[in-house]
Amino acid sequence: MNHERSRGLYDRALSVMPGGVNSSVRATMPHPFFIERGDGGHVIDADGNRYVDWVMGYGPLLYGHDLPDPVEAAVQSHVAEGPMYGAPTEIEVEHAEFVARHVPSVESIRFVNSGTEATVSAVRLARGHTDRDKIVVMRGGYHGAQESTLVEGSPGDAHPSTKGIPDEFAEHTLPIPFNDPQAAKEVFAEHGDEIAAVLVEPILANKGIVTPIDGYHETLRDLCDDHGSLLVFDEVITGFRVGGLGCAQSKFGVTPDVTTFGKIIGGGFPVGAIGGKAEIIEGFTPAGDVFQSGTFSGHPVTMAAGKAGLEYAAENDVYEHVNRLGRKLREGIAEICAERAPEYTVVGTDSMFKTIFTREAPADVDDCCAGGCRQDPDCARYDHCPKTGADVAAAATDRWERVFWQEMKEQGVFLTANQFECQFTSYAHTEEDVERTLEAYREAI
Repeated sequence: MNHERSRGLYDRALSVMPGGVNSSVRATMPHPFFIERGDGGHVIDADGNRYVDWVMGYGPLLYGHDLPDPVEAAVQSHVAEGPMYGAPTEIEVEHAEFVARHVPSVESIRFVNSGTEATVSAVRLARGHTDRDKIVVMRGGYHGAQESTLVEGSPGDAHPSTKGIPDEFAEHTLPIPFNDPQAAKEVFAEHGDEIAAVLVEPILANKGIVTPIDGYHETLRDLCDDHGSLLVFDEVITGFRVGGLGCAQSKFGVTPDVTTFGKIIGGGFPVGAIGGKAEIIEGFTPAGDVFQSGTFSGHPVTMAAGKAGLEYAAENDVYEHVNRLGRKLREGIAEICAERAPEYTVVGTDSMFKTIFTREAPADVDDCCAGGCRQDPDCARYDHCPKTGADVAAAATDRWERVFWQEMKEQGVFLTANQFECQFTSYAHTEEDVERTLEAYREAI
């Protein structure tokens, strides 16, 4: 493949943007390829190279790069009526009503502009609601670029994970391992009356894809109930992708007090949202005393795209299609790994997939979870599959970025560029896209 124009664009970008990108995850080695346009389940770069796109904008693009006609019509209609107004619109109410009808935890919702803004607001709301300061988070979890959660370490020895955050901020954050019920019980035993909330992704989706062991979220739910803390599910990635319109909380059968959203809820446009019990969400101003506001919140074009996209999913076979392709990819990749790299673990559920370059193989690779790791204790791989963010970090992460991703790119398959970000199927993808991708995996692994 020729990447001459992308290389030139990157050189220009380095002169005017830090690192040449506007999101650090896009800074691939040796340089990113610059996208010119999308086409269904594919993207075409500035040099005319075509790729099967499994990145899907890092999650928002349930329909790929071609919106269904009703969704595109809704977007165009609201664009034509004016960009924004600084006043409420009917489409905001309609979108809120749709979400409240379908997501178990949502009685009331506040729309914002990004997943990060949603989680920042949720943390502030939890602290205001409980009059407590401490937040429990999962090591390896991701909740956007915010001071309360960019923290690593352990309870009592937590510190910021990036420069620019005062050490004092980390004093109120309690990081514990995901999938460790005993660690959760211990942190509540020591700090229970200080904990405002547990903030957790139903599935760790930014550190590979790590699903919960049986009963883990139920344990968190019980601990929060016993100690008067809020359980906050961060469904920015899993929302309206895992579990269909009911989101991951419906799939796992655990209802949080508060849920944060992003990505799909905005139909591919900038968005975030905080939903939950009305008595909690109404803590936001002007109904309550927890300040929250934003110029672009509830933007009519975003609301139109989000509502029309979810309505289309409710009326068509969208989830059946994307989940079927997701399972076919995971099963196909698992077969390839069993033959060529039995130590690797295929992970994912519904329309999410990833391959973790774990380092140890079970004795019987044929007796493993079909269609992606499910944390099944009876699976031959159970003692080897990642259960925490640290387990994923211990994989051969450099090989993904420096070798595997490069080889897949040259074969015309666009995957997320590091071991940690997950990949997604879309309604625009086809069986042919899956077969082409599996063939590329056979060559690259």
